[in-house]
Amino acid sequence: METYNQTSTDFILLGLFPPSRFGTFLFILIVLIFLIALFGNLFMILLIFLDTHLHTPMYFLLSQLSFIDLNYISTIVPKMACNFLLGNKSISFIGCGMQSFFFMTLAGTEALLLTSMAYDRYVAICFPLHYSIRISRRVCVLMIIGSWMTGCINSCAHTIYAFHIPYCKSRAINHFFCDVPAMLTLACIDTWIYEYTVFVSAIFFLLLPFIGIACSYGRVLFAVYHMQSAEGRKKAYSTCSTHLTVVTFYYMPFAYTYLRPRSLRTPTEDKILAVFYTILTPVLNPIIYSLRNKEVMGALRRLTKRICSVKM
Repeated sequence: METYNQTSTDFILLGLFPPSRFGTFLFILIVLIFLIALFGNLFMILLIFLDTHLHTPMYFLLSQLSFIDLNYISTIVPKMACNFLLGNKSISFIGCGMQSFFFMTLAGTEALLLTSMAYDRYVAICFPLHYSIRISRRVCVLMIIGSWMTGCINSCAHTIYAFHIPYCKSRAINHFFCDVPAMLTLACIDTWIYEYTVFVSAIFFLLLPFIGIACSYGRVLFAVYHMQSAEGRKKAYSTCSTHLTVVTFYYMPFAYTYLRPRSLRTPTEDKILAVFYTILTPVLNPIIYSLRNKEVMGALRRLTKRICSVKM
């Protein structure tokens, strides 16, 4: 049985990988997923930047999503991998606070950004003649800034409170990153009031955006159903199904984790669900948006031709 120094101010991350061959296999798999997510999101950002055909509000929002996912997975996986390789599970108090802050900032920003992307598709399909007015460059920039600012303010509030709670129990966090709900179990005071604020934040950042996205896509699917053009219907269905896939993978595990009371949660279940929104979603987003998007594939072909012509 492992023993930890309880007099230290450092926290201990018990991690995701069990000390066995299966743990080694899982570690290798996670590192490969991380590399795919890293290069996939970098590729999407560069492709959107280099191809003028993708300089539209939809792809500007998509480039922001890739930027968030790039930082999102980089906040968690490198530290988790280092801990496994070095056999040192500790993380400093400041390091834990920074990881928690960046995680909550990026998570909240992505939740709101996905809502903005749903609104963009709603306006494009239901009000195509008004699209350039309702989703102008200025509106697009304001949606992005608003998402970042709201996510950052929410994260600041939670991080400051969580790291001022006295921790007098074990410093071992039964998770693979500094997740605030997992840390609350180590507190030596009653945290029910703070847990209530976490619940309220989850409603604001997860439940309400998900309801808004579901309603907007309900209107979109209704409009698509009445379209005269078969090609237009096919393109709209493809765009909507792509975005709904991303939304489902992100919101559902997140909401299921944070909207349940502590008494109904288990550390193992929380860690499995966290894999979806911290590791799998960042790698799936560039794959889904590239393979299922004709415009992105067209941009890739144009970029390939440009590179080949330069070499020749």
